[in-house]
Amino acid sequence: MKILIVEDEFELAESIESYFKQEGYVCEHAPNLKIAIEKVSVYEYDCIILDINLPEGSGLSALEALGNKKESTGTLILSANQLLDDRIDGLNRGADDYLTKPFHLAELNARVKSIIRRKQHKGSNEININEIKINLDSKQVFINEEEVRLTKKEYELLLFFISNKNRVLTKNSICEYIYGDFIDQLDSFDFIYSHIKNLRKKLISAGCEDYLNTIYGVGYNFKISS
Repeated sequence: MKILIVEDEFELAESIESYFKQEGYVCEHAPNLKIAIEKVSVYEYDCIILDINLPEGSGLSALEALGNKKESTGTLILSANQLLDDRIDGLNRGADDYLTKPFHLAELNARVKSIIRRKQHKGSNEININEIKINLDSKQVFINEEEVRLTKKEYELLLFFISNKNRVLTKNSICEYIYGDFIDQLDSFDFIYSHIKNLRKKLISAGCEDYLNTIYGVGYNFKISS
């Protein structure tokens, strides 16, 4: 899962980023709205954590630009202001949830998980597609009720493919999702090819149908017909 943190308080942003990375998320930070909008126009995110009290103005004005890039992208707004009108305004402008400062990181994590479940998985903590079952809380993957051990990157890839089933995903979009800002430091896509190859091998060996199709010169398509 990939998160964008829009927060001008660097200490708080680092705290949030560190916590979510320990939870297995890929995190990126935008210290202002301009950078946030630039990132959203290029990259895909599962959830955007947006501080609405930014130096250049209220983040509420950017909710539409940030939230409408992809229907499955959730938005949670943070604010030191506890006024009910601000909460209602944020929700009316497209935010999925609202959290006032100060807050516990565990609560923020729980709310982000809830948003992602609602936006991508119909509120369930479990994904069931044919013989594939994924428990989003324990991060366990089962094929025909038998657990398949995946690495962190393989698990992230499987979630990304399933969340975008029947869509052609380019090599760049896959690498951006898995590596975030660090994609510019990669010399080649060899690492991602290796992860995909290993993921496919493990799924097929466990009795899973080979849903992953290579679109030569473009990327991959996780095709589910039923």
